[in-house]
Amino acid sequence: MWMYLGLLAALFLGLHNLCKKHAVQGNEVFPVLLGTVGSSFIFLLPFFIGSIYYPEFTKGLGFFIEPIPWQTHGFIFIKSAIMASSWVLAYQALKHLPITIVTPIRSAGPFFTFIGAILIYDEKPNGLQWVGFFLIIFSVMLYSKIGKKEGINFKRNKWIFAIIAATFLGASSGLYDKFLIQSLFLDPQTLLFWFSFYVILILLVILSITWFPFADKRKAFKWRWTIPAVGILLTSADYFYFKALQDPEALIMLLSAIKRSQIIIAVVVGGLIFKEQNKRKKLVPLVGIMLGVFLILYS
Repeated sequence: MWMYLGLLAALFLGLHNLCKKHAVQGNEVFPVLLGTVGSSFIFLLPFFIGSIYYPEFTKGLGFFIEPIPWQTHGFIFIKSAIMASSWVLAYQALKHLPITIVTPIRSAGPFFTFIGAILIYDEKPNGLQWVGFFLIIFSVMLYSKIGKKEGINFKRNKWIFAIIAATFLGASSGLYDKFLIQSLFLDPQTLLFWFSFYVILILLVILSITWFPFADKRKAFKWRWTIPAVGILLTSADYFYFKALQDPEALIMLLSAIKRSQIIIAVVVGGLIFKEQNKRKKLVPLVGIMLGVFLILYS
């Protein structure tokens, strides 16, 4: 069952990436990010209020947000800091790079998760999983060569380093999720609500330095319908991902790989919508990544 939940998370992540590209294109990145996380928080707020005043009703819905000790709040804040850093880097990179380059690099996240799962959680991959893992990495390297044809030098472009750093931080957060869900026994909705709350606090500090004081930047911001859509779609994806992680048999390395199937939506549909270059050539490494994911799942 946890694999199917992982595929649902991938579906919502793919749609989330398309909306995110539209939201940040030619726009101020930090307020867009605040808007998406704020939308996620507002989406969950009725469940938090319901958990206080109508606990039995929200428990019946399966969305009861439980009270947690301050120590657990500290653990959630660490996740919020990691992901806020990852998102700031990723949104900046997405603003300056094609989605058909950004998404496949992000798909290398299983590389870091794979290693972390072995070293931290003692998950043991078999031969096919190793083959799938290296096939994914090799396919991402092919994307770098295609990216050069679009004027993107992977060694000199700072946004490439930004998206790589964002990918590493995102993978670290994924490994940390397993600890939060399986060791601290947090419910998905409880984790998502407080995670969104702390990310908003962090972003408000960043914006108070980089955006609020500057009138020209405030005027440059454009509100788009995709901003709240990004937050709601990401919350939906994370909910199914955390539900999958609640299964004691769930392997974080496999879930991370399953989530990469989102790139079908991002590369194929996104390439058509945003009319990006070299779509056919990008299908070759795309097939390689999908084959790597399949081998991991099949094994």
